[in-house]
Amino acid sequence: MIMPVNSLQSNLLSQAIAKQGLQRTSTNLNGQNDKTSIFYINDFHGKSINMERTIAASNVFDQFVPSNTDVLKLSSGDIQLGEPFEANRVMVEAQNVMGIMASAMGNHEYDMPERIGELVPHMGYMMLACNVNIQPDNPLHDKIKKSYVQEVNGTKYGIIGITPVDLFSRLKYSRIFEELKIDNIDKTIKDVQTEVDKLKSQGINKIILLSHVGFGYDQRIAKETDGIDIILGGHSHNLVEDVKQDVNLFNSKSGEPVVITQAGRDGRYFGVLNIEWDKNGVMKKVQNNVTSTRGFKRNPVARHVFEQIVGKPKVVGVINSAPPPLEKDSIQPSGHADFMCDCMKDILDTDIALFGSATIRGYFEPGKLDTRWLEDISPFKNKLVVANYSEKEIIDALKVSANSMVSTNNKPGIVHVSGLEYSISKDGKLVSAAFVDKNGNKTPISVSNPRTDKFYKTALTDFYAQGHDGFPMLKKYDSAQKFDIDICKCIEKYFEKYQKPVDIKDDGRIKIVD
Repeated sequence: MIMPVNSLQSNLLSQAIAKQGLQRTSTNLNGQNDKTSIFYINDFHGKSINMERTIAASNVFDQFVPSNTDVLKLSSGDIQLGEPFEANRVMVEAQNVMGIMASAMGNHEYDMPERIGELVPHMGYMMLACNVNIQPDNPLHDKIKKSYVQEVNGTKYGIIGITPVDLFSRLKYSRIFEELKIDNIDKTIKDVQTEVDKLKSQGINKIILLSHVGFGYDQRIAKETDGIDIILGGHSHNLVEDVKQDVNLFNSKSGEPVVITQAGRDGRYFGVLNIEWDKNGVMKKVQNNVTSTRGFKRNPVARHVFEQIVGKPKVVGVINSAPPPLEKDSIQPSGHADFMCDCMKDILDTDIALFGSATIRGYFEPGKLDTRWLEDISPFKNKLVVANYSEKEIIDALKVSANSMVSTNNKPGIVHVSGLEYSISKDGKLVSAAFVDKNGNKTPISVSNPRTDKFYKTALTDFYAQGHDGFPMLKKYDSAQKFDIDICKCIEKYFEKYQKPVDIKDDGRIKIVD
C-alpha cells in the first residue's frame, strides 16, 4: 500500500525540504534511481513578480535535492496570460530559466493567436495536449505533442498532457481558433488511456499526466484509467496540500495508486512532490509539499532580464494605505477592487462600473505604485467599454455573481462594482441591490422585479461585454463604446487626474449576509 508522508506547509523552501526526508539512498540494481522529486507549477497567469520569487525557490530546490534522486520540473499550463507579446515572452523565458521540461496547454497558452508563432521558437520545453486536433497551418501544430518520454539518470518517465475541455468558453478570441477540435471529457479520458498504453508498450512504467481540465475531472481520470501514477493539475485553481486518501489519492482501475496535486493560482504557491517507487514502477511512498512564494525574495537576475523585455517600470502614484491580500478573493468583498471600479466609473464618466474578481490577480501595497506592479494586479489586457444596461440586465448579472458563493470552485467569482451596492447570502442568493449616484444618494432596485425600461451607463471590460464567463446578459460588445485602455491604464489616468495618495479600503458596498 502506498504511504503518504505529509509535512506542514512552510514559507521557507529549505524548511520544507528538510521535512521531506530525502536522504542519499542507494539506487536499484538496474542503475536507475528509485526516488523522484518533482518541482511543479501551474496557473501563474502572467504573474512575473511571483515568477521571480519562484525562480529563487527553484534555485534553492536544486541545492537540496540529493544527487541520486531524479529531478523533474513540470508545468500544468496557464503560465502565460493575455495578448501582450512581451509579457508572454517573459513567462516563456522564465520557464526556460527554471528548467521546466514540459507543460500542458492551458487555455491561456492559446492567447495572442495572431503572434503565437513568434513565441513557439522560444519555448525550450515540450507543450503537451493529447485531446486537441490542430490543423497543419496553425503555428502550434508542430509544437504540441500528445506525450513524450523524459529520461533522467537512465530512468524513463512518460509525460502526457491534456488541454481544457471547456477551452472555447475561456477564449476571448475563440473564433480565431475555430479550426481547433477539443475532445469532451469522456473522449479525453480515452485519449489519455491511449497514450498511457502506448508508453507502457515501450516499457515505461512511471507515467505523469500534466492536466489542465480541473480537479474534479482529474479525480475521474485517476479512477477511470489504468497506468497513470501522478496527475499534476491546473485550471480549477485548487490548492491541494498533503496527500489524503479519496481526496487526492485514488486507486486506478487496476488498483494501483494515483496521486493528484495542484498549486493554486497566480504564482502564490509552487509544489514539490517526492515519490519512492518499487521495482515495478509503482509508488510506495509519496509526499506533497506546497509552499508560498512570498517567502522568497525576487530573483535579481530574473528581474533584470524581465525588465529588458518589458521595459523599466514607471511610478504612477502612491498608495497611502491598503488592507492585506484576501484569503478567498473570488468571493470576498475587496477594497482593492472597489478602488479599481471607482477609477473606471470616474475616468469613463459612467453611472456604474462592473469588474470581475476573476480578472484581479494581485493587490495594492502601501508605497509607490509602479507600472509593473500595477499590471501584476490585473495582467489581463481586456479593453474597457461602455454600454447601457437595464436594471434587469444588471440584476441578472448580480445573480450570477451571487451564485459564485456555492458554485464549483466559486466560478465565475463575484462582480465588483462602483455606483451600486448589493448584498448576497452565503447560500448564493441576491438579497438586495441599490443604485448609488455620484452624490451618494441610494435608490433601491427590486431584485425580484427589476425594471426593463430603466437603463444605466455602465463601464466594463470587453471580455464581459462579449458575454463570456457566464454573463450572456452583458453581451453588448457590438453596440458598446470602445476605449483603447485597459484597467491598468485607467488607474494610471486616475492618478494623473487627481495627483494625490490613495487609501485602499472596503467601504461595505458588497455585503455577505447569513
